[in-house]
Amino acid sequence: MRIHLPLSARRPSAHAVALLAILAGPASAIDIDGRVDEAEWAGAKHVTDFRMVEPLTRAPSPYPTEAWIKATPEGLAIAFRNTQTAAQPRTYQRTQRDQDAQVDRVNLMVDFDGDGRSGYNFTVSLTDGIQDATITNESRFSKDWDGNWQHAVGEDGDTWSVEMLIPWYIAPMAKGVDGKRTLGIYLDRVVGSTGERMAWPDASFTLPRFMSDFRQVEVRDFSQALLAMTPYVVAGHDNVGGDSHGDAGVDIFWKPNGQVQLTATINPDFGQVESDDLVVNFGANETFFSDKRPFFTENQGIFEFGTPSDNSQLLYTRRVGSLADDGSGPGDITAAVKLNGNLGEYKYGLFAAEEADDVGRSFRALRLVRDYAKQNLGLMLTRVDHPWLDREATVLGVDHNWRPTAKWNIQTRLIGSEIDHQGASARGSGGSVWADYNAGNGWRSQWIVMHFGDSLQINDFGYLNRANLNYAHWQVSRRRTDLPETSAYASREWRLRIGGSDNDHGLPLQRQFRAMLQSQLRDGGNEYMQVNVNAAGYDDRLLRGHGILRTPPNFNAFYERNASRKGDWELYGNIGVDNSGIGDDRRLGYNFLFRPTYYVSDAFNVFVVVSGESTPQWMVWQHDNLLGTFKERALGLDAGINWTIGTRQELRVKLQSIGLDARLRQAWRADADGTPVPVDEPVDDLSLRNLGFQVRYRYELAPLSDLYVVYGRGGYRLDDFGRDEGAQLGDAFSLRDSEQLLVKLSYRFEL
Repeated sequence: MRIHLPLSARRPSAHAVALLAILAGPASAIDIDGRVDEAEWAGAKHVTDFRMVEPLTRAPSPYPTEAWIKATPEGLAIAFRNTQTAAQPRTYQRTQRDQDAQVDRVNLMVDFDGDGRSGYNFTVSLTDGIQDATITNESRFSKDWDGNWQHAVGEDGDTWSVEMLIPWYIAPMAKGVDGKRTLGIYLDRVVGSTGERMAWPDASFTLPRFMSDFRQVEVRDFSQALLAMTPYVVAGHDNVGGDSHGDAGVDIFWKPNGQVQLTATINPDFGQVESDDLVVNFGANETFFSDKRPFFTENQGIFEFGTPSDNSQLLYTRRVGSLADDGSGPGDITAAVKLNGNLGEYKYGLFAAEEADDVGRSFRALRLVRDYAKQNLGLMLTRVDHPWLDREATVLGVDHNWRPTAKWNIQTRLIGSEIDHQGASARGSGGSVWADYNAGNGWRSQWIVMHFGDSLQINDFGYLNRANLNYAHWQVSRRRTDLPETSAYASREWRLRIGGSDNDHGLPLQRQFRAMLQSQLRDGGNEYMQVNVNAAGYDDRLLRGHGILRTPPNFNAFYERNASRKGDWELYGNIGVDNSGIGDDRRLGYNFLFRPTYYVSDAFNVFVVVSGESTPQWMVWQHDNLLGTFKERALGLDAGINWTIGTRQELRVKLQSIGLDARLRQAWRADADGTPVPVDEPVDDLSLRNLGFQVRYRYELAPLSDLYVVYGRGGYRLDDFGRDEGAQLGDAFSLRDSEQLLVKLSYRFEL
């Protein structure tokens, strides 16, 4: 069978009972053109029972929706036909790849092994914009990954249609049985003007169980081999240093059969065309950044090993090529390789990366998982060698996901580390249990318990916000979807939580009561409110190991409102208040953010983000057990344009700037018991300004083959004197620590 594409589309419980839909009809040619030809889709599974999942009523969809599922030698073919009359306006906003927008769209989510371990999400909008993402840990989505798949959109009167073709080589898969393969399938459609979502089956990623509730569909077992090479070249000129530079490398993708996939890279792309958001962090905890480098995002799902702690991972790919051990700059990655595959009932992943020079590190990881009907069991081993530091770090993790009934979802993680550093050895351990219970009728309960020992160290290759922690919480929630038609809200969910944390030595860090309200509005927008009330506790991180600090009772509150696009405008805003700090004269602080977006056309929009904060008792560590409380004020400006120029070109302009001013109110020392004592010691005021500016043009030459032209400029200044935050924000535009013009070309060859 041959797939023909038009030029516009050449880019390149009850649920526990399996539904066996054997799609074994004769393979016929499918023209991926956005028009659902009944003859082409003969023999496909026809789906019409779409149910409402946003709001989560599970009622039959009021918008007629049909879908077809068909396995072909070229890939998994999916079609949607969506009825949408003039009474329900269609959204024609054009989007760049992986851009979130409240638009009419459809989603295919597929678990190729049907075991609930990992999946892939493929999204196509009414204007043929796409998103793709990996899914792990039931409902954890990552848009860092980009795949090569085919799609097209068509309109015909009161209906619009989408066709997709997902090649079998897009992911490693277990071997079929008797010529058949069981997939986990989820299909949904979103109405952009209202935010309503209808799905088959009636699963929801807002619930603790999602992928394990996908519908089981049996298809013919096809397999594809692929060898692809993506060389890249980069040329740049530094306008500050006055020198030019160039670089080149190649990514290699080889899938000899359905069960094995090899990805390798030589001198990998450092993500030169991406830009991280500006962050001002004077705290003790490291900021987490996602990774967009192609090699490190390709089929990374097998290496997913996280805990309930925010963004925790045993394998955090941003470590590879991060700041070198001698602090001289980014590590120079020579090569890296990743092997994913299946051996019988087991899935495995192997990862290795080497950095160059005497300060280079060696990274290794092994992943092994076994999936059963109601549970998954996995093991992960990582090792990092630091010759420059005379340090070897080994981490072992065991993860277990258990779904004993349709109401329960239980996740357990056990972690151990061993660090050999300059002749001394240290061992640490940790673990977590996360249990969710769905009682029905909108009621849910959640229990989380975490223990991370004082000696646990996983950040040589992983990411953990902090060790030396014992934490527990219980949360109860109730979702209401039976609101009257006259209500502005389609659904509302209350969540109440009590929790507490100690460090590993029994020091009480926090006791908290939290109340949350998540609401979906009938106009497509949403609201979120949260209030935290904290008892007195201790901060054992602020003084960087030089003691503890007692903190008084405090509270904070947060509200955000997202209004979907109406006419030419889309609005988002949030505001927060708190009374954190120390001392008897604590005052109320606040922060806010407002983002209006104006659509010049469906393909061109301009946005401005204005943010600010005032913290009357901002605590900043100075040295040993000395800290200062400052009257801190900050302003931020984030602005830009997004222009989707046809189907192959896009222009993005992004400006971020920050101005901050902090005037000393009081210097403090912490007593041995953590009591803050005011002292008359010199502590300087501080102020800073920060700038990031990028203009990026992208031209898609072919699938996963792009030409980028990027201009970037940025700078950072920290002063030891106070200066008005408005003046700092204005002066940020004169910063010029770096200024570069970059041209990057990458082209994928499939052999």
